[in-house]
Amino acid sequence: MNCVRKAVLPVAGLGTRVLPATKSVPKEMLPIFDRPAIQYVVNEAFEAGIEHIVFVTGRNKSSIDDHFDRAYELEASLREKKKYDILDQLEAERPIAGSMSFVRQQSPLGLGHAVWCARDVIGDEPFAVLLPDVLVKATPSCLTQMIAAYNDRGGNIIAVEPVPHDQVNMYGIIEPKSRDGAIIEMAGMVEKPSIDDAPSNLSITGRYILQPEIFNLLSNQPRGSGGEIQLTDAMATLMKTQDFFALEYEGESFDCGSKQGYLRAFVRFALDHEREGEASRATLRRLLDENAASSV
Repeated sequence: MNCVRKAVLPVAGLGTRVLPATKSVPKEMLPIFDRPAIQYVVNEAFEAGIEHIVFVTGRNKSSIDDHFDRAYELEASLREKKKYDILDQLEAERPIAGSMSFVRQQSPLGLGHAVWCARDVIGDEPFAVLLPDVLVKATPSCLTQMIAAYNDRGGNIIAVEPVPHDQVNMYGIIEPKSRDGAIIEMAGMVEKPSIDDAPSNLSITGRYILQPEIFNLLSNQPRGSGGEIQLTDAMATLMKTQDFFALEYEGESFDCGSKQGYLRAFVRFALDHEREGEASRATLRRLLDENAASSV
């Protein structure tokens, strides 16, 4: 069984749900406390043992490329001012040379098409897909848990988490076949089922490990909902010939593609920050107290 060495990060989306903030700034570069959102996803990938990341980009996304490049002028300025702690932080999160590729999704044809655009870099081996809209706070990381499940079971792995039963119509939901601890053999997937017809309350989180045969299916995949090439349609076809497992990972996800999800992520990561967490809690308490007093 081949190891999972590569990951695809689709970053070509326009971020319309959080406009006007994303009019000139890629949604992936919006800050989550002291780092852009994309940095957390990249850290998750590398911490899980991923050796190469493929960014599938679009127009006006060059700041993502710049963020992961060296900033010589900035480094020289920090060194001159003896701000070595910041220099060390930048150095710690700088990717190894050659560990990233950028390919362009020239037409906005959906997630399935974005994944397909990475086919030549991925080649004939299993790979991970991490949706940058979704940040996952977990120890060990969500992808680390998934790779452990993949090493145990093989096949294709999808991260899932439970949602309230009255909200299943807002998510992609898996249909379980059997369960062994946190690993669930899948019988199918349903996109935003009705509350009465949902086969479970386990929602797809935005983390996948897929076999390379998905690329052939995506090459011939008819356009689905919204006129886009849907990754879930190709996965449903692949499920007829390959095993699919869902992993109910231990952790918490944040949909940063929505304004309230972004706010939740910002606050959570601020509260849990190693150096600034205590000050963040004090700031939030003060703001809440001031808001309560002003509303009386």
